[in-house]
Amino acid sequence: MSIDFIPSLNAMLNATSGLFLITGYVMIRRRKIEAHRFCMLGAVTASILFLISYVIYHVGFAKGVTRFQGTGWVRPLYFVILTSHTILAVVILPFVIITLRRALRRDFTRHRKIARWTFPMWLYVSVTGVIVYLMLYHFYPSL
Repeated sequence: MSIDFIPSLNAMLNATSGLFLITGYVMIRRRKIEAHRFCMLGAVTASILFLISYVIYHVGFAKGVTRFQGTGWVRPLYFVILTSHTILAVVILPFVIITLRRALRRDFTRHRKIARWTFPMWLYVSVTGVIVYLMLYHFYPSL
């Protein structure tokens, strides 16, 4: 069985999370609380599925690291994006958990305070995850 589809699946899950985040932000700005809740739970679900898929792929199936093939100015750009994405992906996890926990406990004052930090970081991680995928597998693929 081929597992070559998993990086594409992971990018799709990152994109889905990002779309849910943006839509959820728009919904809360419009005071559509239930729509916001639905979107944010969708973003959490997509991110959890991504994390599971990513870990299974890299622990069980990937044969080493996929090497970036770009050269010139794009090479350092790729590594800046990848490094910032990786660091924030680790940093954002407790922020998401705390933000979600406060919302579920209906502690909306404290939820809003941390969500202002969580949202842009989480969106950055989602978007840069797709960018890393595109650069690695489509714009500069291994031959």
